[in-house]
Parts: sequence; C-alpha cells; structure tokens
Amino acid sequence: MTTSPIENRIGQVFIPVRDMARSVQWYSTLLGLPETEPTHNATIYDLPTTGETRLALDANRPEFDTAGPPRFFFWTSDMAATVSFLRDLGVTVDSEVQDIGSVMLLQFRDPDGNPLMVCQRTAG
Repeated sequence: MTTSPIENRIGQVFIPVRDMARSVQWYSTLLGLPETEPTHNATIYDLPTTGETRLALDANRPEFDTAGPPRFFFWTSDMAATVSFLRDLGVTVDSEVQDIGSVMLLQFRDPDGNPLMVCQRTAG
C-alpha cells in the first residue's frame, strides 16, 4: 500500500448555483437554517454544517453544466508532496498550485474526468 499525503477526509462541498438569492432561500429552507448574507462579492454562501465537512453555494461559474467544477476538496498538509504524489500516479493535473490567501489549491481529475481539488491552509 502506498503512503499518501492526501488526508482521507472531505474539507468542503461546493454546489454550483446560478441565482444566489433563490438558492440561499431554497437551501436554507431545505436544511432548516436561518438566512444570512453571501460573502466574496455575493458569489459564495456558506451553509452551516454539523461536523468538519463544510457546504457552500458557489455562484462564481454560472455557466456550469452537471459535470461542473469540483464540488468538494481534500485537505493536505503538504502541497509539494501532494503535487509530486499526483504526478507520480500519472494523474491529470488541471492547474498550477494557486495561493488565494487562506488556502493553496490544486485542481486535478479522476480517471473518469471528474474534477477534484486538494487544498492546504496557509498562514494568511
């Protein structure tokens, strides 16, 4: 068995949406949650969850189809080891590592072409 730097736990699930206001109302009703304001220029809405896995509505890509962008990410504590590990496995990597302030992220695909993501928390 190969040792992997990718942790076997889900960080956050993203649900792509086109109409944030309608989606916030619908998901809040569905889950019995109070409505609050979206963040990130009204393109992200975090839904409170029980446990470690988080859930967010994401209106950053309204042109998505059902394949869509990654809907969750895996955590890593070592992005460099993760990149090396994925490349050693011959995984299709779709992006360079991106540092967006709070996390570094990398997007890749599974053998069926499903988009996946791995993130590492940063000090910023």
